[in-house]
Amino acid sequence: MFNIVLVEPEIPQNTGNISRTCAATHSVLHLVRPLGFEISDKTLKRAGLDYWQYLDVRYYDSFDELYQKYKDKGNFYFLSTKGKIIHSDAKFKDGDFLVFGKESHGLPEPLLKEHYDTTLRIPMWQDLRSLNLSNSVAITLYEALRQTGYSELNPEGHLTGRKD
Repeated sequence: MFNIVLVEPEIPQNTGNISRTCAATHSVLHLVRPLGFEISDKTLKRAGLDYWQYLDVRYYDSFDELYQKYKDKGNFYFLSTKGKIIHSDAKFKDGDFLVFGKESHGLPEPLLKEHYDTTLRIPMWQDLRSLNLSNSVAITLYEALRQTGYSELNPEGHLTGRKD
């Protein structure tokens, strides 16, 4: 199981898509306030509608609150276009935390400086600003899952017991 951390997400559709990815991979979604939307937002729920009941989502008033609670429970990797390490070069372990910033500005600069040695980037064309947040989460999470043998997932098809 991996932990996906969204620090101050702004776009409900992105968070909805990420919630669906978390549910499908049995990952925990950690949301750090302030959120740019209401959790009851229709677009958020619609993006992850059939999966919301399978989602383990937790809320925090600051990143520091989350970090103090879990800093000894797994590695923290921070995703940024300013990252030092290519995401696929990291050595992920079950229980790690993958931390993503808000769509408009990414993660705060002081946080990146403090954790520069564990800041990852996804390679992309240099003239572009960034990838979509939900795509970045999926790319990084599935690399982490690949490295750990897809943990509890059944890589040959559906989750155990599902027929559809």
